Amino acid sequence: MSAQHVHRADVCVVGLGPTGRAVAHRAMAAGFDVVAVDPRPERLWPPTFSCWIDELPGWLPHEAIATRIEAPTVWTQSRHRIDRPYCVLSKPGLREALPLDDATVLAARATTVGAHHVELRDGSTVTATTVVDTRGLPAPGPRRTASAHGIFVDEHIAAPMVGEGEGLLLDWRDENGAGPDEPPSFLYAVPLGDGTVIFEETSLGLRGGMPQHELRRRTLNRLAAHGIRLRGDEPSEAAHYPLDQPPPPLRPGRRAQDPIPFGSRGGMMHPCTGYSVADSFALVDTLVDALRTGTDPVEALWPWQARLVYWMRMRGVYGLGRLTTAQSISMFEAFFTASPRQQRALLSAHDDYAALGAVLFMTVSRTWPFRWRFDLVGWANRDRWVGYDYPRGSDPVLDPVLPEDGGVTG
Repeated sequence: MSAQHVHRADVCVVGLGPTGRAVAHRAMAAGFDVVAVDPRPERLWPPTFSCWIDELPGWLPHEAIATRIEAPTVWTQSRHRIDRPYCVLSKPGLREALPLDDATVLAARATTVGAHHVELRDGSTVTATTVVDTRGLPAPGPRRTASAHGIFVDEHIAAPMVGEGEGLLLDWRDENGAGPDEPPSFLYAVPLGDGTVIFEETSLGLRGGMPQHELRRRTLNRLAAHGIRLRGDEPSEAAHYPLDQPPPPLRPGRRAQDPIPFGSRGGMMHPCTGYSVADSFALVDTLVDALRTGTDPVEALWPWQARLVYWMRMRGVYGLGRLTTAQSISMFEAFFTASPRQQRALLSAHDDYAALGAVLFMTVSRTWPFRWRFDLVGWANRDRWVGYDYPRGSDPVLDPVLPEDGGVTG
């Protein structure tokens, strides 16, 4: 490829995480001439991707699912079984399900990304009718953040906590060694379908997030509480990304020079859960149909109902980020007494604003003691945990040098 080579396409997709690959694949299947740009297009994505099975679009084959959990468990003040199948996605299966055989794939880094023009570091350019930016999000800084540290444990060692076909979505049991005056976190643990289980201590909504060494310490404390001792050289993964990326502006004039942001970059990162891939997959065809019919993709993706849902979810993550552990447990206990539709409205649905409003009101009204509701709605302790200083221990197994920015790929 010459330094001044110009590529032309109907659609240029910048970023080939799962979301970008899905956009490129579905646009190609719809008859568009597609150019896709990514520095390492053949790299197998580092993060673990999971979702509720009913969120996945019908065009995604079963091979994209690595493991299925029929009724995952949530621990709050009591144990809840959620009668809604959940899955971990197979990264090799996703790649095979989203072939790009008829697309032009450029192994290059984009330096400038505009509405119709992409400049690459090697001097080449791509011109396209539409540019879709799916590069994920940069480091969050002081923004509302999702932080997680996951350790991959062999299934037979993990069995005392997570057996075959089981999964822990939110484990708030008092086993992570954190005191009542420390920022809260919970455990997420699911089998991956490859003979391992990931145990991932997770923090949601804190400004700036929680450091990896603290999350790792808490994960190991939970495992030790169940008699699980590790060698110390087990593989791990880090996640650290913002939760508050807004949808693009509705008025076309405010984004005339910008690409179409999609996936986590386009506001599809769920503010209260940190999930984005399944919602992005579900909306890919909405994007492609808008491009095919010549309508505004942002208007199609973000009608007022979806924008209202986003706004209400942001109220939820603001509340979540200022709670103590005891308050978090009380709040989640209230939430998981809601109806299945109300739970879906918060956890999944893109535009069910009526059910979401109802479940948010119900969750606040059932959180007990009464005074804790003032924290949840922001009338008290709005800046709790801001500037909290996490101590770092000296044990190299408990406190390894790990990146604070795991990032996301859309």
